[in-house]
Amino acid sequence: MKSKYILLLFFFFPFLLFSQQLNFPLNNPFLISLEKKVSAPDTFFHTAIKPWLYSELNKIVDIDSLQSTLNKNTKTRIGRKLFNEHLIHINKDGLNLTIDPALNFEVGKDLVKNDEMKFVNTRGFQVEGSIQKKFSFFTTFYENQAKFIEYLDKNIQLYRVVPGQGLIKDFKGSGFDYAWASGYISYTPSKYVNIQFGHGKNFWGDGYRSLLISDNAFNYPYLKISTNIWRFKYVNLYAEFQDLKTPYSYDLGFHKKYGTFHYLSYAVNKRLNIGLFESIIWKAEDSTGFRGFDINYLNPVIFFRPVEFSLGSPDNALMGLNISYKIRKNNVVYGQLLLDEFKIHEVIPGSGWWANKQAFQLGFKSYDVFGLKNLYLQTEFNSVRPYTYTSRSTLQNYAHYNQALAHPLGANFRESVSFLKYNVKRFFAEFKFNHAVYGADIDGVNFGKDIFKSYDTHPKEYDNYIGQGIKTKLTYKDFKISYLLNLSTNLNISLGISDRTEKSVIINKHSTFIYFGIRTSLHNFYYDF
Repeated sequence: MKSKYILLLFFFFPFLLFSQQLNFPLNNPFLISLEKKVSAPDTFFHTAIKPWLYSELNKIVDIDSLQSTLNKNTKTRIGRKLFNEHLIHINKDGLNLTIDPALNFEVGKDLVKNDEMKFVNTRGFQVEGSIQKKFSFFTTFYENQAKFIEYLDKNIQLYRVVPGQGLIKDFKGSGFDYAWASGYISYTPSKYVNIQFGHGKNFWGDGYRSLLISDNAFNYPYLKISTNIWRFKYVNLYAEFQDLKTPYSYDLGFHKKYGTFHYLSYAVNKRLNIGLFESIIWKAEDSTGFRGFDINYLNPVIFFRPVEFSLGSPDNALMGLNISYKIRKNNVVYGQLLLDEFKIHEVIPGSGWWANKQAFQLGFKSYDVFGLKNLYLQTEFNSVRPYTYTSRSTLQNYAHYNQALAHPLGANFRESVSFLKYNVKRFFAEFKFNHAVYGADIDGVNFGKDIFKSYDTHPKEYDNYIGQGIKTKLTYKDFKISYLLNLSTNLNISLGISDRTEKSVIINKHSTFIYFGIRTSLHNFYYDF
């Protein structure tokens, strides 16, 4: 309980004291333009560590100038507030404070099932600010009611959580009511160090997906210390997660587990960047009682495997690698390797030992494709072996709030995902194509896709392979056109259509969903699974 009170203290205290070292939102219409700038072959920037800090971005590109080029030429106060400015903006005596509404109103219909209209009704607010140059704060709150398309509805009913968002309550029989909040304080005591304490998400990688840690799961409390010296950037992340699977008591709430993460990014030169990753997940309680946050994992400069071994612990340790290389002027090749379990004498024979738990990613980005300004192409391939991210119990698996901390498909799959994006001034167009093959469980047999099942239930020691179980093909296509209404809040309107097919010998599901929405885009929500 102490951690909750400490979090509340730090969460509300900044409104009195703190401010300006803000994060650039993980979902932002200007993200591609900035990626192009920071991925230029004449810059040093640690692109894989997200969210990025505005102060670090501004060393490479003037974000305010980038946005101001799209300002609407309007002379009325209402026009400025609608298209260019924050609703409330206070800039006085070193305090820079903004307050804005945050919303998402979306309606849509499945043209295949031709059933009732689906909708999302989100109302909320966001507050951000800074005091002088070293302190910043940010907070958002959302209240939601929604009715989702069938495949999402079934997923939400199974896990009791809206993907990436919050725990559900019933809404008018066939809908869901849910709320969620996020926030952080950010302090930069020197040009080398930034400290953040908050309740939110992190993403480490250069791809659309991350096999290390992504923003797929629900918000969680964290403390993050980032050190940036010369060509190195080193991040220590300490987090508390919740397990919704294990039975809990009303007085104590959901069971807790903890995670410590390290990421060391090294810019070998202006083109090549190498990142080393390690993490450890452990449960808050063991057979002796309440364990809490193990001080052995607080050390900011350690290798977790030797420490875990020295403790004789069953904790879940992972290691990984992230690499990116800039090709010529506008192209980037990137990749990741994750090791959940690795024994070389079991890997080399290729015998399919169940505990060969590894994942890898390979991707490519290109800016101004075919010489056409603002045309962006990205394609990547992800592969995760069965039982990766799993543990003996959900109190130690690589998940939080019934959602994966890495890839939304869990494990035992191969996936290709590609994007083509284009924008002209405030107009944005995007086409996305996903194709995945995964092995589904059947008759209670654990073939390795569901990371919430104990790996002790694997049916065979050897001959395990990606796609084992019921081979299922998943195809997801989405096309949308958006118009950015407000530059300061990322308020936009969108019209789109998505088509999803899921086939195996036992299922054949198809949906074509057309939708229209007006939303404040700050966060990524992944429904393409």
